[in-house]
Amino acid sequence: MNTKNLLKTLLATVLALAATVAAEQGGDHPLVGRYEGAKLLDHHATEFDEVEVITEPIGGSQRGPAVPGWTRLEGKIDLYYYGLPQGRSSLEVLRNYESSLGAKGFEKMFSCATSDGGCYVNIPGRSASTAPYDFALAYDASPELPRLNSDFIRNYFRINARYLLAKKSGADGTYYASIVIAESGERGNFAFVRVVQTKAMEQNKISVVGADEMRSSIATNGRISLYGIQFDFDRDTIRPDSKPTLDEIAKLLRADPALRLAVVGHTDSKGGDAYNADLSKRRAAAVVASLGSMGGIDSTRLQPRGAGAGEPVASNDDEAGRAKNRRVELVRLP
Repeated sequence: MNTKNLLKTLLATVLALAATVAAEQGGDHPLVGRYEGAKLLDHHATEFDEVEVITEPIGGSQRGPAVPGWTRLEGKIDLYYYGLPQGRSSLEVLRNYESSLGAKGFEKMFSCATSDGGCYVNIPGRSASTAPYDFALAYDASPELPRLNSDFIRNYFRINARYLLAKKSGADGTYYASIVIAESGERGNFAFVRVVQTKAMEQNKISVVGADEMRSSIATNGRISLYGIQFDFDRDTIRPDSKPTLDEIAKLLRADPALRLAVVGHTDSKGGDAYNADLSKRRAAAVVASLGSMGGIDSTRLQPRGAGAGEPVASNDDEAGRAKNRRVELVRLP
């Protein structure tokens, strides 16, 4: 091995060890723990978010709280991603989690596996030979980790996968533990452990930027980033609490009929580039449509654009930075 290749190998080894140490420092969830011998590969935590879990056998090509089988939870969410020890099947690992959770006061709500079809979504045009894809797409095991793509699904869920959802109520709220075990052949076996502590969201965190502040920033900098426009999780649906900010944008546009703006959607780095670009574009278009529906606003003055995660204003390494990157930006057009 020449010196250049040796240095590359050493660097890759150091980076891998550093990532492992960083992940290990996150620890395990005290109510769930980890399977003996498992290695913590990643941990993502958010103080308040939403996620959809499977609570009964599902079918069809849709998902969401209005579709049978899916339930949406809101609260503090922790996701742990483990590499499992060799020689341990998905059944053995899941049964151990089931027993441990039961001893801690959790009630089993639902479980399924690739072999029984309870967690499949019927994707139009898919054949029976692609069933492992459908299981992974149905559960969406790790939205906080890189977005599921064909390679991820093929390698993590192609052999056997099992799912368990359990619930525990206590004085500090209700906890849901969802666990997916994936067998992936030569890549080894993996566990995705998500814990949701349902709780009320902290309120009054958004200060509405007024039309005058928008006008001043656009005049000085040519743009302004807004954080008062909120969307449903992984969707382009604008939430009702965005109305004050939309009203101020409308006020800005009515006061200056010559002003033309690009409405730019931005995401954090979670997910693939193509997915983020599409989501941000749809969100920007939703803002333009909403403004166009208001009296006195000509939507042709607004140009929607999706930047995805390509124009960050902060690091995507922590939730605080990712929150700054998730924004809608108004940019003056000539």
